Amino acid sequence: MIDSHCHLYFDHFDGRRDDIIEEARQAGVHTIINIGVDLQTSHDSIALAERYDSIYATVGVHPHDSKTMTADTIDQIKALTRHEKVVAIGEIGLDFYRDHSPRDVQRKAFRRQLELAVETRLPIVIHTREAFRDTVDIVKDFTGSIPGGVFHCFPGDADDAFEVIELGFHVSVGGSMTYKNSRMAKMATEVPLESILLETDAPFLTPVPFRGKTNRPAYVRHVCDKLAELKAIGATEVEKITDRNCQKLFRLVEIFGD
Repeated sequence: MIDSHCHLYFDHFDGRRDDIIEEARQAGVHTIINIGVDLQTSHDSIALAERYDSIYATVGVHPHDSKTMTADTIDQIKALTRHEKVVAIGEIGLDFYRDHSPRDVQRKAFRRQLELAVETRLPIVIHTREAFRDTVDIVKDFTGSIPGGVFHCFPGDADDAFEVIELGFHVSVGGSMTYKNSRMAKMATEVPLESILLETDAPFLTPVPFRGKTNRPAYVRHVCDKLAELKAIGATEVEKITDRNCQKLFRLVEIFGD
């Protein structure tokens, strides 16, 4: 099983990071995509990827931190993309809910990192909150030039999901799919499994039955089980298909058997 999106460098895991990663392994999580949100955490993600065979890294600047991004930041991120375990540019996008960076600055940073994805031929990991239409409109300018990507913790309904799937993207589902009256659960019921990735977004968005506690990669199992329930198929089949989706997107393997 793959956790396609988490943040293991956050201080929530200080002093127990090794145990958390071992717990994930014992729970059947064989691959973890650790997502950078700024220059420092991009370095931190690579350091973890170098230490653990199961971990891969992404590099990028989150919309919250767009105001910190300079031309030098982009140059440094571009240099990081040359690392053999960097699999995507992200987490990038727009967040008009928190507005930690001015919206025009967010748009500029997002476009520049999309240009970087084109330059490096890497897929992208998109964060969008209260900014879906703006995000999609910008992404459309790069359709065909970027080798795919994923809208993480997908915030929209099924129609929104089909729109981004038509653009060549996946959607990812996480712990909030297990919550009562979840919009994500309704969306996931309608969207083809071949377009879905599983994630935790650890340490955030902890799934039921651990809601209220710190999320961790091992809990992606509960996301998988919920998706299997929604699709009325076995969890093993969900795991097989979503793993394959993630492996193809991030080029973790070259050849697939039947």
